[in-house]
Amino acid sequence: MSAAATTCSLAPAHRAVQSAPWLAVMVMFWGLSWPAMKLAVGEISPLWLATFRFASGAACLFALLAARGAIRLPPRQDWSIVASIGGLQMMAFTALGLTAMQYTDAGRAAVLGYTTPLWGVLAAWALVRQRPTLWQGLALCVGMSGVALICSPLEMDWRNPDVVRGNVFLLLAAICWSLVILHVRRHRFAAKPLELAPWQMLFATVPLGIAALVFEGLPTGIAWTPNLLTLMVYIGPVATSACFVISTEYGRRISTFAMTNITMGVPIVGMLSSAMLLHERITLPLAGGLALIVAGTALAAVAVRRKALRDAATVTRDIRQQEATAVG
Repeated sequence: MSAAATTCSLAPAHRAVQSAPWLAVMVMFWGLSWPAMKLAVGEISPLWLATFRFASGAACLFALLAARGAIRLPPRQDWSIVASIGGLQMMAFTALGLTAMQYTDAGRAAVLGYTTPLWGVLAAWALVRQRPTLWQGLALCVGMSGVALICSPLEMDWRNPDVVRGNVFLLLAAICWSLVILHVRRHRFAAKPLELAPWQMLFATVPLGIAALVFEGLPTGIAWTPNLLTLMVYIGPVATSACFVISTEYGRRISTFAMTNITMGVPIVGMLSSAMLLHERITLPLAGGLALIVAGTALAAVAVRRKALRDAATVTRDIRQQEATAVG
């Protein structure tokens, strides 16, 4: 093997090693954001919390892009993805999740919120007629068994309407995010994700602010204590802006398969940190449900990887056949 070939083969592994510490920080920050949001939603209403989260996040990213001289309006080709990510992944997911956390534990919210890859398989089947493969079907069976266990009478009080409503909101939030993932996979980006991010956050902020005014009134009753300010700085600039930068700068250096499995550390950190910081109970059904959801998500990632490798092998074979035909 030549020196150039050896360098090329080592480059992806080197980039992965460089990315690992940053991605570990990202997972920790995202995981810890769930108990942080649970604490904050006790002092500020959900819609205003979501509004301030994305307003501060957008401000930080606009400042970063301004320092780089990279602020520009999104190209027309990316308007749909700005609306999709801003409207569904940011606005809807966060509003539903924060509202749900008024009635559910932060650990449970983190677990159900990260069932997104499972709903993504169903969304692809229902909307683009992408029939699940054997591995994807297995992933759905395993992962949805975890959802069923967490939402069963063993773990959830079905006699309490607020509890039921909170869990429904969390599952709807995960479904909203899954639709965005389906869109992202089929979208051809004209601008870099980081260049679009502050516009997506701004797109989420405006309707969230309007909804907060309509349904929750003016935020005049908020007591801006040092504790709440600390939580807001963590939820917005740190867990939203900084983590998005890490995700875009380092997440793209590894495979989608690896990134999917790494991000499944978020609900694990979320559940464990909620137990430690908020003294939430980790019951056997909740722990078992999390294990099944993580296993189902891992299987779904394996299915995607297998398909990508199979498609790549098919393309390589076709190219070789064409070359052989041309030589002949």
